[in-house]
Amino acid sequence: MRSPLPALLVAISIALSGPALADSGRLLVELNKTESIDGGGCRAFFLFRNETGKSFAGFEMSLAVLDARGVIDRLLSIDAAPLPVARTTLKLFEIPDLSCTDISEVLLHDMTACQPQNEEEMDCFTILDLASRSDTRLVK
Repeated sequence: MRSPLPALLVAISIALSGPALADSGRLLVELNKTESIDGGGCRAFFLFRNETGKSFAGFEMSLAVLDARGVIDRLLSIDAAPLPVARTTLKLFEIPDLSCTDISEVLLHDMTACQPQNEEEMDCFTILDLASRSDTRLVK
């Protein structure tokens, strides 16, 4: 007669993996496009695709904006919260006094806030995926 132990262990493993899979989802930050604004500035359109299984009440990023020569022009702090669970959110941010064509790269310098709703702060670097559809690269 076969022991029921292996089947029981498989069932327990499957039951326990469900919540773990929800916590291992990804959060995509995409620089979707940039456009020039009056006065010589640049407007950046960011999409946030939250597939983490959590809503975020706090989500702030510190970005280093690099000029056409690859030199840091400025640090820009942006607050993208709230980020609802299982949603794609559009956020617009303006970079004053710098033409879009003069921006070669945007570097995610730091996460100054990453707080899921009703939870403690967490390290979001581990769940972030960065992408860009514009001529400007978005990198970690």
